Amino acid sequence: MVWEGMKTITGCSSKRGAPIEGDVGRANQLNQFFNRFDHPNPFTPLITAAPTLLLPQAVTSNKRGHLPSSPPHTIHDNHSCSGLWRAEEAAPQQSCRSRWSITATSEGLCEGAGTPPPAHIQPELGTGEGPQLWKTSCIIPVPKKPHPGELNDFRPVALTSHVMKTMERLLLHHLRPQTHHALDPLQFAYREKTGVEDAIIFLLHRSLSHLDRGSGAVRITFLDFSSAFNTIQPLLLRDKLTEMGVGSHLVAWITDYLTGRPQYVRLGDCRSDTVASSTGAPQGTVLSPVLFTLYTSDFQYKSEFCHVQKFAWTTQPSWACIRSGQEDEYRELIKDFVTWCDLNHLLLNTTKTREMVVDFRRPRPHPEPVIIKGDCVEVVHTYKYLGVQLDDKLDWTANTDALCRKGQSRLYFLRRLASFNICKKLLQIFYQSVVASALLYAVVCWGGSLKKKDAARLDKLVRKAGSVVGTELDSLTSVAERRTLNRLLSIIDNPSHPLHSAISRQRSSFSDRLLSLSCSTDRLRRSSHIVPVDPEQGWRSESDN
Repeated sequence: MVWEGMKTITGCSSKRGAPIEGDVGRANQLNQFFNRFDHPNPFTPLITAAPTLLLPQAVTSNKRGHLPSSPPHTIHDNHSCSGLWRAEEAAPQQSCRSRWSITATSEGLCEGAGTPPPAHIQPELGTGEGPQLWKTSCIIPVPKKPHPGELNDFRPVALTSHVMKTMERLLLHHLRPQTHHALDPLQFAYREKTGVEDAIIFLLHRSLSHLDRGSGAVRITFLDFSSAFNTIQPLLLRDKLTEMGVGSHLVAWITDYLTGRPQYVRLGDCRSDTVASSTGAPQGTVLSPVLFTLYTSDFQYKSEFCHVQKFAWTTQPSWACIRSGQEDEYRELIKDFVTWCDLNHLLLNTTKTREMVVDFRRPRPHPEPVIIKGDCVEVVHTYKYLGVQLDDKLDWTANTDALCRKGQSRLYFLRRLASFNICKKLLQIFYQSVVASALLYAVVCWGGSLKKKDAARLDKLVRKAGSVVGTELDSLTSVAERRTLNRLLSIIDNPSHPLHSAISRQRSSFSDRLLSLSCSTDRLRRSSHIVPVDPEQGWRSESDN
């Protein structure tokens, strides 16, 4: 809303397409399309057995670097929710977080209500079932592109009741501790003190460490799911949660929450017929992202030369270091992942799957293409991964070009605000929240390895913004150093972080300082996301200042 208001104030033209036609037939058509996964492809049998019987041998075994699956915890009575769900005190606090969401009434769903949830919810949890009205979803189709032309150009965002949102937060509070042991260590989403920067740093750290040894190449395949949330099978998820050791009442409630869920599509004043959906999780709810990460946590892979890392439901990069043309493990990993997706009814979008090859050898050999379900994966020179432009030269030129274009467009709004005689304090707030957030996005990943001319381009934009605001702003180098130090300290304090051991090895045994990197070449040192410092001084923690 703030961004739309800024466009209105400054007179910026909107790129929105034509409004969606609000007729009942169109709404019914969209509702049936969003519910299409209740009728799986006849060539893909619906499997409802336990996950241990579904996974291929490569996934369930420990061969070739597969991580062993954690043993299922014994289900104790204290996980049955009968003794944990004393929600009279917790529910009002949780309801404050979703004050502007949807609340249930006797007539259906209405917006903008802040009514607190019922004080006693224990009977609903004891039966493992929730009222149909709580589960009812109002689907609002959100266009994926300015001018949508097909049904697949809309994203189904579900509006659920206020009471259900509060219930989901209460469930999530007890679900996390019971499933923490089963999470994929290379799942960087929805984990404490990890995020986008950590996922990119880990990918680049392993790639650069391999390239620094010489005589090798790195192949990265970016796999894309199609309608990830809509393809979750509740019965498969139930078996996986049970194997993880989740309490029986909690599993029953989640299964009921995903099964027989009424939904309808609203287009303006028109509403479609209500359809009961028994597949998938509604997008835009509290539990759905976490349930998807749990649904995909049983495929884990990490070896010396290959690994699979994840970030929620987005692209799953399959990474491999190739030396002397040995690609068997890399291709076998992709084959196992495709087989696992078929067994779990996850649809891979092969048209959006891309591969990037980083190879500095001369002459550069031509790699054999990767085939997925008969489609040849396209090899690209640049790829946008989690908002950062990666290229096969690892010089960040493409990412700098994208940041400069975005920074220039947002400087326009800053100048327009300044022309209205806005006070300096508000201009600084707008710069930090709108301009700097885009211009210095994920600076920890690329701030220490930019070319001088690229760094000068970004610093020039910062100086222009400073002249508009009327004060000197932090330069690119100072921001990168500060954020990098904070990220390093966060990794050191987090033993579960995938890079904790790599950073801890650089820690001095006599002080809290981090020693400078020792590499055969300076490529890894310049691109290791640690800003170059004096080798005699090293990094110092905040306690040394």
